[in-house]
Amino acid sequence: MNNLNINAKIGIFSYNELNSEEKLLIDNAKEATSRSYSPYSEFSVGAAVRLSGGEIVTGSNQENVAYPSGLCAERTAIFYANSQHPGRAVEALAVAAFTKGDFTENPVSPCGACRQVILETELRYRQAVKIYLYGKSKIYVIDGIKDLLPLAFDSL
Repeated sequence: MNNLNINAKIGIFSYNELNSEEKLLIDNAKEATSRSYSPYSEFSVGAAVRLSGGEIVTGSNQENVAYPSGLCAERTAIFYANSQHPGRAVEALAVAAFTKGDFTENPVSPCGACRQVILETELRYRQAVKIYLYGKSKIYVIDGIKDLLPLAFDSL
């Protein structure tokens, strides 16, 4: 038997250690939680993507009583960005979650479907998407989706 060891590189930062561009992206993700439609889970997630050229596009999770007909914040933001700005690469993505009257203490991570969409976005534009996962106590910074999805399904 052989073993495959997989390592992920994830930076851990405080909000104050980030530059103004990174803070702006996270602030937009946090603000997007206010537009979440999450009456069933009461777990509001906001996402913000920065496109090439600097524009920020946001999305929030949208639930539906006919689960799993809703959509995660990450995919909402990425799909909107790709449909409205198809020639502009997604350079960065920030995610924040709000529940029980406050932002989560620890970062929340994209689900498997969102990870696959982020991978497809990286492949589409031939560049990594820098990922910021916000938590009040720490922020995870990941240089690309391969650190969150090391054995990715890639048809290309």
